[in-house]
Amino acid sequence: MQLREVLYDLGMEAGRRVLPRARFLPSKLQRGVEGRRELLARVEAWARESRGEGPLVWFHAPSVGEGLQARPVIEALRALRPDIQVFYTFFSPSAEKLAEGMPVDYADYMPFDVVDDLMKLMDAVKPDVIAFGKLDVWPNVTRVAHWRDVRLALVSGTLAPNSTRLRWPARDFLAPAYARLDAVGAISAADSVRLAQLGVPAGRIEVTGDARFDQVWARAQAVDPKQPPVSLLSGYEGVTLVAGSTWGEGERYLVPAWARLRVRYPELRVVLVPHEPTRNHLMRLEAHLAMHELGHVRLSQIEGEGAEPREVIVVDRMGVLGELYAVADVAYVGGGFGRRGLHSVLEPAALGVPMLFGPRHANAREAGELIERGGAMAVADEAALEAKLGAWLADPEARRAAGTAALSYVQANLGAGRRNAELVLRLLGS
Repeated sequence: MQLREVLYDLGMEAGRRVLPRARFLPSKLQRGVEGRRELLARVEAWARESRGEGPLVWFHAPSVGEGLQARPVIEALRALRPDIQVFYTFFSPSAEKLAEGMPVDYADYMPFDVVDDLMKLMDAVKPDVIAFGKLDVWPNVTRVAHWRDVRLALVSGTLAPNSTRLRWPARDFLAPAYARLDAVGAISAADSVRLAQLGVPAGRIEVTGDARFDQVWARAQAVDPKQPPVSLLSGYEGVTLVAGSTWGEGERYLVPAWARLRVRYPELRVVLVPHEPTRNHLMRLEAHLAMHELGHVRLSQIEGEGAEPREVIVVDRMGVLGELYAVADVAYVGGGFGRRGLHSVLEPAALGVPMLFGPRHANAREAGELIERGGAMAVADEAALEAKLGAWLADPEARRAAGTAALSYVQANLGAGRRNAELVLRLLGS
């Protein structure tokens, strides 16, 4: 065993022992610690009752985004081989609710990456293949799997050009884990090259695409225009801008630009969907709207009190943005003016909605590709936002053509869920 592995084992073991006894942990970390209490006992109880004699694939997706990406792969796998059991783990407490609805036989937290715990878990579950989502490969999971001849896969694998994993010391430390992978489905050819640099043998990598396209497409197809909240905002004869996952940095450009545009285009309506609709954020946003003399109403008032929609509808709850893009003629996607990273551009694209976003979109490959295909435009500041949105308002045909380009981009990238599932099945010898 190399020194780095010894140090890693000591760190993992220390974390497993110390964190459950620690006081005043951050709330999210505390939830994760509590969620792992009696974890092995729960898994062993499930295995005694429900683990069959057939093959089992263990999928691991650390958080919500990776879980949504894994879902089409799992669905395709189960369609191709209904006899396979699927065991699913996640790391972040934010993924608890998502895991409850995953199409799997059992879902729970990933245990601490401690060899003894992993040995017990694999004794109970008896996986034939372990499939990691996106990039989250755990060193000791790969070590224990290697000892037991459990095949290892990475699906929808991607690695950003500026990832710290490509630099010392992370690269040297993680390389053995990635070298143990038996098959990797990379999102793109560029990702293939970077994953090989990280330690994956190049001959084990193939380009399978990004299963997120399948996930957002399925969600777009499932939107029911006859059900609220979509039904409450449908039928508007003017132009609707849905501003999704907004933050204060973008709202300070969006609100005044839209206020000026509405003088020229009084039929323009905005559905504002803050990424974090907390009480303080909503109060600041509504004060900003009032300062620009923009009438507004909260979605909860429309839903619960029968209030009429106004020129601005402020969405004061989470979980409905993907549906609300269905009422949009044009979208603004938040995150591109701050340091948090651009939010999903695939959701509006899957509904044929052209979009605008801020200049910081290097974290989202799809944003650049949508710009190249004419389905999106990046804006550097308030003036550019007003000008480019105004151009689409003045030219409905150009706006519709951009929406068609966005939709075509999504459709051209469908099928990654099945391709990644087939990669996993090959490891089973199917």
